[in-house]
Amino acid sequence: MSYRVELGDERLSYRSAVTTDPQPTARQLIELAGLRPIEEHLVISMAPNGRLNALNLDETADLLANKVERFLIFRSDALYRFTLDGDEFIWGSPEIRGDVLKKLAKVDAAIYGVWLEVHGGEDRPIADGATAPLSPKGLERFFTGTNQTTEG
Repeated sequence: MSYRVELGDERLSYRSAVTTDPQPTARQLIELAGLRPIEEHLVISMAPNGRLNALNLDETADLLANKVERFLIFRSDALYRFTLDGDEFIWGSPEIRGDVLKKLAKVDAAIYGVWLEVHGGEDRPIADGATAPLSPKGLERFFTGTNQTTEG
């Protein structure tokens, strides 16, 4: 029996791959993606509800529960934490794009914008193609809201 997985990157761009193992390790998923060296990559599983969970290289993912399983693979050895609309996320890159934040928030990209919360200052809008830095020691806070329009 074969199992389809979706292997994604920091832009949430996915490609399909097939494995015969119903419980592949993160190491096997990195191999399936054709990435080397394996030890320089990390895998984050994406649950159907959008929750992200880091997998150790020898930790398994259970594909029997879902027909399609999504995984993000990063060339990184560090995890970064942030909140988005009050929900906590982990990420495998020191920066994240505005359009990716909108996808994670599951909002209409044409209607909603995303901002980085700045304590004691003006919140910073993050454009779709722009990146926001993520600190390995801190917790960035992002939020979405409708874009302001001036029609008239």
